[in-house]
Amino acid sequence: MSQAVAAVANPMIPAKGAGLVRAWLLVIAAMVYAMILVGGATRLTDSGLSITEWKPLLGAFPPMNAAAWGEAFEKYRTMTAQFHQMNPDMTLEGFKSIYWWEWGHRELGRTIGVVFALPLIAFWLTGRTTRALLPHLLALFFLGGLQGLIGWWMVASGVESDLVSVAPYRLMVHFCLALLIVSYSVWLWLELGGRRPAETPKNAFGWASGLLWVCGIQMALGALVAGLDAGRGYIDWPLMAGRFVPEAIGVLDPWWRNITENEATAQFLHRMTAYLLIGLAGWAAWTFRKADGAGFRVFFALTLAQATLGVVTLINAAPVNLSLIHQALGAVTLLAGVRLVWTSQSPGNAGKNLILTDVDNPPARL
Repeated sequence: MSQAVAAVANPMIPAKGAGLVRAWLLVIAAMVYAMILVGGATRLTDSGLSITEWKPLLGAFPPMNAAAWGEAFEKYRTMTAQFHQMNPDMTLEGFKSIYWWEWGHRELGRTIGVVFALPLIAFWLTGRTTRALLPHLLALFFLGGLQGLIGWWMVASGVESDLVSVAPYRLMVHFCLALLIVSYSVWLWLELGGRRPAETPKNAFGWASGLLWVCGIQMALGALVAGLDAGRGYIDWPLMAGRFVPEAIGVLDPWWRNITENEATAQFLHRMTAYLLIGLAGWAAWTFRKADGAGFRVFFALTLAQATLGVVTLINAAPVNLSLIHQALGAVTLLAGVRLVWTSQSPGNAGKNLILTDVDNPPARL
Protein backbone atom coordinates (compact mmCIF):
# COMPACT_ATOMS: atom_id res chain seq x y z
CA MET A 1 0.00 0.00 0.00
CA SER A 2 1.67 3.22 -1.09
CA GLN A 3 -0.38 5.47 1.16
CA ALA A 4 -3.06 4.67 3.70
CA VAL A 5 -5.50 7.09 5.18
CA ALA A 6 -8.33 6.70 7.65
CA ALA A 7 -11.69 6.73 5.92
CA VAL A 8 -15.22 6.09 6.99
CA ALA A 9 -16.64 2.84 5.62
CA ASN A 10 -20.28 3.24 4.69
CA PRO A 11 -22.01 -0.16 4.86
CA MET A 12 -24.76 1.13 2.56
CA ILE A 13 -22.45 1.38 -0.46
CA PRO A 14 -22.45 -1.84 -2.53
CA ALA A 15 -19.15 -3.28 -3.71
CA LYS A 16 -20.31 -2.97 -7.31
CA GLY A 17 -22.86 -0.87 -9.09
CA ALA A 18 -22.97 2.04 -6.64
CA GLY A 19 -22.81 4.56 -9.47
CA LEU A 20 -25.67 2.84 -11.29
CA VAL A 21 -27.82 2.77 -8.15
CA ARG A 22 -27.09 6.46 -7.57
CA ALA A 23 -28.15 7.33 -11.11
CA TRP A 24 -31.37 5.36 -10.63
CA LEU A 25 -32.13 7.16 -7.35
CA LEU A 26 -31.57 10.48 -9.07
CA VAL A 27 -34.00 9.51 -11.83
CA ILE A 28 -36.59 8.54 -9.20
CA ALA A 29 -36.09 11.85 -7.39
CA ALA A 30 -36.49 13.77 -10.66
CA MET A 31 -39.68 11.87 -11.53
CA VAL A 32 -41.19 12.46 -8.10
CA TYR A 33 -40.29 16.14 -8.40
CA ALA A 34 -42.11 16.21 -11.75
CA MET A 35 -45.01 14.40 -10.07
CA ILE A 36 -45.20 17.18 -7.48
CA LEU A 37 -45.45 19.81 -10.21
CA VAL A 38 -48.03 17.88 -12.23
CA GLY A 39 -50.01 17.40 -9.03
CA GLY A 40 -49.81 21.13 -8.38
CA ALA A 41 -51.11 21.88 -11.86
CA THR A 42 -53.89 19.34 -11.35
CA ARG A 43 -54.95 21.10 -8.17
CA LEU A 44 -54.65 24.62 -9.56
CA THR A 45 -56.75 23.75 -12.61
CA ASP A 46 -59.41 22.07 -10.40
CA SER A 47 -58.86 18.82 -12.27
CA GLY A 48 -58.43 16.44 -9.34
CA LEU A 49 -62.03 15.25 -9.17
CA SER A 50 -62.44 14.48 -12.86
CA ILE A 51 -61.77 10.75 -12.28
CA THR A 52 -64.23 9.57 -9.66
CA GLU A 53 -62.93 6.05 -9.09
CA TRP A 54 -59.67 4.33 -8.30
CA LYS A 55 -58.50 1.52 -10.57
CA PRO A 56 -54.75 0.99 -9.98
CA LEU A 57 -54.35 -1.25 -13.07
CA LEU A 58 -57.29 -0.72 -15.41
CA GLY A 59 -57.15 3.02 -14.75
CA ALA A 60 -53.97 3.15 -16.79
CA PHE A 61 -56.17 3.16 -19.89
CA PRO A 62 -58.12 6.36 -20.59
CA PRO A 63 -61.55 6.33 -22.29
CA MET A 64 -61.08 4.86 -25.76
CA ASN A 65 -64.33 5.83 -27.48
CA ALA A 66 -67.26 8.22 -27.31
CA ALA A 67 -69.30 5.91 -25.06
CA ALA A 68 -66.49 5.60 -22.55
CA TRP A 69 -65.96 9.37 -22.50
CA GLY A 70 -69.67 9.88 -21.97
CA GLU A 71 -69.67 7.44 -19.06
CA ALA A 72 -66.71 9.16 -17.39
CA PHE A 73 -68.31 12.57 -17.84
CA GLU A 74 -71.61 11.30 -16.42
CA LYS A 75 -69.87 10.03 -13.30
CA TYR A 76 -68.25 13.44 -12.81
CA ARG A 77 -71.61 15.18 -13.23
CA THR A 78 -73.52 12.90 -10.84
CA MET A 79 -70.85 12.20 -8.20
CA THR A 80 -69.24 15.59 -7.54
CA ALA A 81 -70.52 18.81 -6.07
CA GLN A 82 -67.76 20.51 -8.05
CA PHE A 83 -69.69 20.03 -11.28
CA HIS A 84 -72.95 21.46 -9.92
CA GLN A 85 -71.43 24.42 -8.10
CA MET A 86 -68.47 25.32 -10.30
CA ASN A 87 -68.92 23.76 -13.75
CA PRO A 88 -72.66 23.36 -14.46
CA ASP A 89 -72.16 24.52 -18.06
CA MET A 90 -69.14 22.29 -18.75
CA THR A 91 -69.15 20.46 -22.08
CA LEU A 92 -67.54 17.13 -22.86
CA GLU A 93 -64.57 18.94 -24.40
CA GLY A 94 -64.16 20.98 -21.24
CA PHE A 95 -64.29 17.80 -19.19
CA LYS A 96 -61.56 16.24 -21.30
CA SER A 97 -59.26 19.18 -20.54
CA ILE A 98 -59.41 18.52 -16.79
CA TYR A 99 -59.53 14.73 -17.18
CA TRP A 100 -56.15 14.61 -18.91
CA TRP A 101 -54.46 16.48 -16.03
CA GLU A 102 -55.71 13.98 -13.45
CA TRP A 103 -55.06 10.98 -15.70
CA GLY A 104 -51.55 12.22 -16.44
CA HIS A 105 -50.88 12.66 -12.74
CA ARG A 106 -51.99 9.12 -11.96
CA GLU A 107 -50.18 7.67 -14.97
CA LEU A 108 -46.92 9.32 -13.93
CA GLY A 109 -47.36 7.71 -10.53
CA ARG A 110 -47.78 4.28 -12.12
CA THR A 111 -44.70 4.88 -14.27
CA ILE A 112 -42.63 5.79 -11.22
CA GLY A 113 -43.72 2.54 -9.61
CA VAL A 114 -42.48 0.51 -12.59
CA VAL A 115 -39.24 2.49 -12.91
CA PHE A 116 -38.61 1.86 -9.22
CA ALA A 117 -39.66 -1.78 -8.90
CA LEU A 118 -37.95 -3.38 -11.92
CA PRO A 119 -34.45 -1.97 -11.35
CA LEU A 120 -34.77 -2.68 -7.62
CA ILE A 121 -35.38 -6.36 -8.36
CA ALA A 122 -32.45 -6.39 -10.79
CA PHE A 123 -30.12 -4.72 -8.27
CA TRP A 124 -31.22 -7.19 -5.60
CA LEU A 125 -30.58 -10.23 -7.81
CA THR A 126 -27.21 -9.00 -9.10
CA GLY A 127 -25.73 -8.04 -5.74
CA ARG A 128 -25.91 -4.29 -6.23
CA THR A 129 -27.48 -3.68 -2.84
CA THR A 130 -26.29 -4.30 0.71
CA ARG A 131 -27.93 -5.40 3.94
CA ALA A 132 -27.79 -1.79 5.11
CA LEU A 133 -29.13 -0.28 1.88
CA LEU A 134 -31.89 -2.73 0.97
CA PRO A 135 -34.25 -1.85 3.86
CA HIS A 136 -34.10 1.80 2.81
CA LEU A 137 -34.97 0.95 -0.78
CA LEU A 138 -37.86 -1.26 0.35
CA ALA A 139 -39.05 1.56 2.61
CA LEU A 140 -39.03 3.90 -0.39
CA PHE A 141 -41.07 1.38 -2.37
CA PHE A 142 -43.56 1.09 0.49
CA LEU A 143 -43.88 4.87 0.72
CA GLY A 144 -44.59 5.02 -3.01
CA GLY A 145 -47.43 2.50 -2.65
CA LEU A 146 -48.75 4.35 0.38
CA GLN A 147 -48.72 7.55 -1.65
CA GLY A 148 -51.07 5.98 -4.18
CA LEU A 149 -53.51 5.01 -1.41
CA ILE A 150 -53.35 8.46 0.15
CA GLY A 151 -53.89 10.00 -3.27
CA TRP A 152 -57.19 8.16 -3.59
CA TRP A 153 -58.10 8.96 0.04
CA MET A 154 -57.59 12.60 -0.92
CA VAL A 155 -59.70 12.41 -4.10
CA ALA A 156 -62.44 10.44 -2.32
CA SER A 157 -63.07 13.42 -0.04
CA GLY A 158 -64.56 15.29 -3.01
CA VAL A 159 -66.55 12.40 -4.49
CA GLU A 160 -70.18 12.04 -3.40
CA SER A 161 -69.67 14.80 -0.84
CA ASP A 162 -70.50 18.49 -0.47
CA LEU A 163 -66.90 19.55 -1.11
CA VAL A 164 -66.11 21.24 -4.42
CA SER A 165 -62.44 20.22 -4.18
CA VAL A 166 -60.41 17.73 -2.18
CA ALA A 167 -60.14 18.19 1.59
CA PRO A 168 -57.21 20.58 2.25
CA TYR A 169 -55.75 18.54 5.10
CA ARG A 170 -55.72 15.43 2.89
CA LEU A 171 -54.01 17.43 0.15
CA MET A 172 -51.41 18.48 2.74
CA VAL A 173 -50.75 14.86 3.76
CA HIS A 174 -50.43 13.80 0.10
CA PHE A 175 -48.05 16.66 -0.67
CA CYS A 176 -45.90 16.12 2.42
CA LEU A 177 -45.49 12.42 1.66
CA ALA A 178 -44.33 13.31 -1.86
CA LEU A 179 -41.75 15.66 -0.34
CA LEU A 180 -40.64 12.91 2.04
CA ILE A 181 -40.15 10.48 -0.87
CA VAL A 182 -38.09 12.88 -2.96
CA SER A 183 -36.05 13.93 0.08
CA TYR A 184 -35.41 10.31 1.06
CA SER A 185 -34.28 9.53 -2.50
CA VAL A 186 -31.85 12.46 -2.50
CA TRP A 187 -30.54 11.49 0.95
CA LEU A 188 -29.77 7.95 -0.24
CA TRP A 189 -28.16 9.37 -3.39
CA LEU A 190 -25.87 11.41 -1.16
CA GLU A 191 -25.14 8.43 1.10
CA LEU A 192 -23.94 6.37 -1.86
CA GLY A 193 -21.33 8.81 -3.07
CA GLY A 194 -21.68 12.32 -1.74
CA ARG A 195 -18.78 14.15 -0.16
CA ARG A 196 -18.92 15.49 3.37
CA PRO A 197 -16.38 18.07 4.52
CA ALA A 198 -13.55 16.69 6.65
CA GLU A 199 -14.72 18.81 9.58
CA THR A 200 -18.07 20.39 10.37
CA PRO A 201 -18.61 23.48 12.52
CA LYS A 202 -19.90 22.96 16.03
CA ASN A 203 -23.72 23.14 16.19
CA ALA A 204 -24.01 23.17 12.38
CA PHE A 205 -25.95 19.91 12.35
CA GLY A 206 -28.42 21.17 14.92
CA TRP A 207 -28.99 24.39 13.02
CA ALA A 208 -29.36 22.59 9.71
CA SER A 209 -31.84 20.12 11.20
CA GLY A 210 -33.89 22.94 12.72
CA LEU A 211 -33.98 24.82 9.42
CA LEU A 212 -35.12 21.69 7.60
CA TRP A 213 -37.98 21.14 10.06
CA VAL A 214 -39.16 24.76 9.79
CA CYS A 215 -38.93 24.55 6.00
CA GLY A 216 -40.98 21.34 6.02
CA ILE A 217 -43.66 22.93 8.20
CA GLN A 218 -43.73 25.91 5.85
CA MET A 219 -44.25 23.62 2.87
CA ALA A 220 -47.10 21.83 4.68
CA LEU A 221 -48.75 25.18 5.41
CA GLY A 222 -48.33 26.10 1.75
CA ALA A 223 -50.29 22.98 0.83
CA LEU A 224 -53.10 24.07 3.15
CA VAL A 225 -53.07 27.52 1.56
CA ALA A 226 -53.33 25.92 -1.88
CA GLY A 227 -56.08 23.54 -0.79
CA LEU A 228 -58.15 26.38 0.65
CA ASP A 229 -57.40 28.74 -2.27
CA ALA A 230 -56.27 31.08 0.50
CA GLY A 231 -53.70 32.68 -1.78
CA ARG A 232 -56.56 34.31 -3.70
CA GLY A 233 -58.46 35.62 -0.67
CA TYR A 234 -55.96 38.02 0.91
CA ILE A 235 -53.81 39.57 -1.79
CA ASP A 236 -52.44 42.61 0.02
CA TRP A 237 -49.03 42.57 1.66
CA PRO A 238 -47.56 43.02 4.27
CA LEU A 239 -51.05 43.38 5.80
CA MET A 240 -54.06 41.12 5.35
CA ALA A 241 -57.23 43.04 4.47
CA GLY A 242 -55.60 46.10 5.98
CA ARG A 243 -54.65 44.41 9.25
CA PHE A 244 -51.59 42.58 10.52
CA VAL A 245 -53.81 39.92 12.10
CA PRO A 246 -56.97 39.45 9.99
CA GLU A 247 -60.33 39.57 11.75
CA ALA A 248 -61.40 36.14 10.49
CA ILE A 249 -58.38 34.31 11.90
CA GLY A 250 -60.25 32.41 14.63
CA VAL A 251 -63.93 32.46 13.72
CA LEU A 252 -64.45 28.69 13.40
CA ASP A 253 -65.46 26.49 16.29
CA PRO A 254 -63.87 24.36 17.65
CA TRP A 255 -60.64 26.34 17.41
CA TRP A 256 -58.58 23.61 15.71
CA ARG A 257 -60.78 23.81 12.61
CA ASN A 258 -59.23 27.20 11.90
CA ILE A 259 -55.88 25.56 11.16
CA THR A 260 -57.16 23.31 8.38
CA GLU A 261 -60.34 25.06 7.22
CA ASN A 262 -59.88 28.81 7.73
CA GLU A 263 -58.33 30.71 4.80
CA ALA A 264 -57.23 33.61 6.97
CA THR A 265 -55.53 31.40 9.56
CA ALA A 266 -53.76 29.25 6.96
CA GLN A 267 -52.33 32.22 5.10
CA PHE A 268 -51.39 34.05 8.31
CA LEU A 269 -49.47 31.02 9.61
CA HIS A 270 -47.83 30.59 6.20
CA ARG A 271 -46.65 34.21 6.27
CA MET A 272 -45.39 34.07 9.86
CA THR A 273 -43.50 30.83 9.29
CA ALA A 274 -41.88 32.38 6.21
CA TYR A 275 -40.63 35.31 8.30
CA LEU A 276 -39.31 32.88 10.93
CA LEU A 277 -37.54 30.75 8.31
CA ILE A 278 -35.90 33.77 6.66
CA GLY A 279 -34.72 35.07 10.03
CA LEU A 280 -33.28 31.73 11.15
CA ALA A 281 -31.67 31.03 7.77
CA GLY A 282 -30.11 34.49 7.67
CA TRP A 283 -28.75 34.16 11.20
CA ALA A 284 -27.31 30.72 10.42
CA ALA A 285 -25.69 32.00 7.21
CA TRP A 286 -24.01 34.76 9.22
CA THR A 287 -23.03 32.48 12.09
CA PHE A 288 -21.36 29.90 9.86
CA ARG A 289 -20.14 32.32 7.19
CA LYS A 290 -16.47 31.34 7.63
CA ALA A 291 -16.80 27.65 8.25
CA ASP A 292 -19.54 25.89 6.32
CA GLY A 293 -18.65 26.53 2.71
CA ALA A 294 -21.68 27.79 0.84
CA GLY A 295 -24.35 25.52 2.35
CA PHE A 296 -26.06 27.89 4.78
CA ARG A 297 -25.64 30.85 2.42
CA VAL A 298 -27.26 28.96 -0.46
CA PHE A 299 -30.14 27.91 1.76
CA PHE A 300 -30.66 31.49 2.92
CA ALA A 301 -30.59 32.78 -0.66
CA LEU A 302 -33.19 30.21 -1.68
CA THR A 303 -35.50 31.06 1.23
CA LEU A 304 -35.22 34.75 0.40
CA ALA A 305 -35.98 34.10 -3.28
CA GLN A 306 -38.88 31.84 -2.34
CA ALA A 307 -40.38 34.45 -0.01
CA THR A 308 -40.05 37.15 -2.66
CA LEU A 309 -41.72 34.90 -5.22
CA GLY A 310 -44.44 34.14 -2.68
CA VAL A 311 -45.25 37.82 -2.29
CA VAL A 312 -45.32 38.32 -6.07
CA THR A 313 -47.60 35.29 -6.43
CA LEU A 314 -49.88 36.58 -3.67
CA ILE A 315 -50.38 40.12 -4.93
CA ASN A 316 -51.20 38.70 -8.37
CA ALA A 317 -53.93 36.49 -6.82
CA ALA A 318 -51.97 33.24 -7.27
CA PRO A 319 -52.16 32.61 -11.04
CA VAL A 320 -51.34 29.08 -12.12
CA ASN A 321 -47.92 29.86 -13.63
CA LEU A 322 -46.58 31.79 -10.62
CA SER A 323 -48.07 29.29 -8.17
CA LEU A 324 -46.32 26.40 -9.92
CA ILE A 325 -42.98 28.22 -9.94
CA HIS A 326 -43.45 29.00 -6.25
CA GLN A 327 -44.13 25.32 -5.55
CA ALA A 328 -41.15 24.22 -7.65
CA LEU A 329 -38.74 26.58 -5.88
CA GLY A 330 -40.14 25.52 -2.51
CA ALA A 331 -39.26 21.89 -3.22
CA VAL A 332 -35.76 22.92 -4.34
CA THR A 333 -35.34 24.87 -1.09
CA LEU A 334 -36.38 21.84 0.93
CA LEU A 335 -33.90 19.63 -0.92
CA ALA A 336 -31.18 22.20 -0.29
CA GLY A 337 -32.07 21.81 3.38
CA VAL A 338 -31.76 18.03 3.09
CA ARG A 339 -28.31 18.37 1.58
CA LEU A 340 -27.34 20.90 4.26
CA VAL A 341 -28.30 18.45 7.02
CA TRP A 342 -26.37 15.66 5.29
CA THR A 343 -23.19 17.69 4.81
CA SER A 344 -23.41 19.16 8.32
CA GLN A 345 -23.38 15.72 9.89
CA SER A 346 -19.93 15.06 11.28
CA PRO A 347 -17.99 12.19 9.70
CA GLY A 348 -17.88 10.49 13.09
CA ASN A 349 -21.66 10.41 13.28
CA ALA A 350 -22.12 9.46 9.64
CA GLY A 351 -20.26 6.17 9.93
CA LYS A 352 -18.78 4.07 12.69
CA ASN A 353 -16.33 1.66 11.07
CA LEU A 354 -12.92 2.99 10.08
CA ILE A 355 -10.89 1.20 7.43
CA LEU A 356 -7.58 1.84 5.76
CA THR A 357 -7.90 2.73 2.11
CA ASP A 358 -5.20 2.74 -0.50
CA VAL A 359 -5.69 6.11 -2.20
CA ASP A 360 -3.82 4.91 -5.28
CA ASN A 361 -6.21 1.96 -5.67
CA PRO A 362 -9.59 2.97 -4.28
CA PRO A 363 -12.37 0.36 -4.18
CA ALA A 364 -14.49 0.16 -7.31
CA ARG A 365 -18.00 1.56 -7.02
CA LEU A 366 -19.21 1.59 -10.59
